[in-house]
Amino acid sequence: MLQAAIIVFREGFESFLTVAIIFAYLKKTGRDWLRPAVWWGIAAAVIASIGLGFLLQRVNQPLWEGVLGLVAAVLVASFVIHIWRIAPTMKREMEAKIEARASLASAPWAWFGIFILSLLMITREGMETALLLIQVRQGNFWLGCAIGLALAAAMSWFWAHYGHRINVKRFFQVTGLFLLLFTVQIVFYAIHEFSEAELLPNSEAIHLATEPYSADGRYSLWIMFGMVAICALWLATVTALDRMRNNRLQAS
Repeated sequence: MLQAAIIVFREGFESFLTVAIIFAYLKKTGRDWLRPAVWWGIAAAVIASIGLGFLLQRVNQPLWEGVLGLVAAVLVASFVIHIWRIAPTMKREMEAKIEARASLASAPWAWFGIFILSLLMITREGMETALLLIQVRQGNFWLGCAIGLALAAAMSWFWAHYGHRINVKRFFQVTGLFLLLFTVQIVFYAIHEFSEAELLPNSEAIHLATEPYSADGRYSLWIMFGMVAICALWLATVTALDRMRNNRLQAS
């Protein structure tokens, strides 16, 4: 449940934040008439993401579960690292893309441009969420998703009203760290599934050795709590360092 909640929390907040940036820029530039294009883009992205999630749920063969696990690991790890690199300029880059599409000479083309931008931005988060959630096999899955979505909506509200008090940079860093740790776990799951499909040398021995640490193994819950503890320790450390740095700046 906790893994599903954290995944949906992070991806949901990123989606809410993306939509908020688009709406804010359209309002600031006097283009509120393009807001329906954003809503239609969100609706199409949600339908596409739910469709992918439905298809992935029907995949129950070890071979395909292993393949999807590796695909999810590569996509998520590369995207998290990419976000860490562009985070300081992400808002400016998004606004530049919005301006380019909203400034098209023809009103229908401007509407279509904003629709496609919204569709791609939200679908990216939805597809990433679906690929990650297919690897979560612990109990209370849907409850975890609901809690994560509620937390994402609540944090988005706080960001909209008290954005100066929320360290969004640290939020993406700590949740990105969790996703990278979860990506390592996904690769381990993929090896376990490949051994179950008898694609690896000594598959039976590998399967028996990895079974206790698999998604349904006796140590899976401890592994998950270990990942959360690592993230919490990292966040506490960097927060303390930030405060020490701020105190030194104020003293000087």
